[in-house]
Amino acid sequence: MTSFSIRRVLAEAAGTALLVGIGTGAIVLSARAGGAPQVELAIAWFAAVLVPILLVVEVSGAHLNPAVTLGLAASGRIAWTEVPEYVLGQFTGAFLGSAGVAVSLGEAAHLGSTVPSTSLVAAFAAEAAFTAALVGAVFALADRGQGKFRWRLTWPPLVVGVSTFVIGPLTGSSLNPARTIAPALLSGTFTDLWLYLTAVPLGALVMAAAWKPRAVDRLDRGPGRLEVSQ
Repeated sequence: MTSFSIRRVLAEAAGTALLVGIGTGAIVLSARAGGAPQVELAIAWFAAVLVPILLVVEVSGAHLNPAVTLGLAASGRIAWTEVPEYVLGQFTGAFLGSAGVAVSLGEAAHLGSTVPSTSLVAAFAAEAAFTAALVGAVFALADRGQGKFRWRLTWPPLVVGVSTFVIGPLTGSSLNPARTIAPALLSGTFTDLWLYLTAVPLGALVMAAAWKPRAVDRLDRGPGRLEVSQ
């Protein structure tokens, strides 16, 4: 690995650890307190995505999610050779974040594992649809740049926040294989795990097939870019 690759892996690991730690930590705290309004969990997940994006976007692009990386590669926005580095960092970070929650907050709510509480068909459709929306938000950011005052960086966190509010009670609102696998394995919660590992990548691939990049030079794309004139 080059020094740049190592920095990218470390950035994705740190960012994903923060994402999982903040997001699933909020779920564990909510369970320990006897529950919390869904809007509060939605705000927590908005922050869980926004904070690491702000911290590592200039280093790695802040994918923080294997489904996002898959969508960027399948659409041609990054090279397939970059995918292993991102995924290594993301899963390492997810397990570190989930382990940190277990040590500091306990294992209530199965460490924030995602388990469907509606029909499998509805859960599959919801996860695929919101993952597609998330990847679409990343594509818009990747193709247009961060915007003045970096305001477009809020688009992916907004999708996650809305998803948490809308489908959180039904599916746990995964949209992220690393976020789902880490607490599932550490807590031994495998109920319908297959659903998230199929619906989420499918949503990313559907969006990748539907939305090809407008930029010509692949190296000129990525969520870490500043404003781009198009």
